Amino acid sequence: MEVEMLNNKNIKLRIVWIIPNVFMYLLFIGVGTFVLINADGLRDINRLGIWVFMLLLILFAALFGSYRIWTWIKQGKI
Repeated sequence: MEVEMLNNKNIKLRIVWIIPNVFMYLLFIGVGTFVLINADGLRDINRLGIWVFMLLLILFAALFGSYRIWTWIKQGKI
């Protein structure tokens, strides 16, 4: 009974951490699409570098989040 409750708690905790991480990947796809569609205009106003840098930061945050979740699951924390 106690193990079942602990397992149920872990599943809820996993969902709480995984949903924002999925949204980070969706944000990366959305911003990446925007940058690809508007690359010429962003280059004209000298903002392409900033947008690409922000895109890389979003990707790094998503990948780091995935890595942390994976290590926590492997360690049995969540």
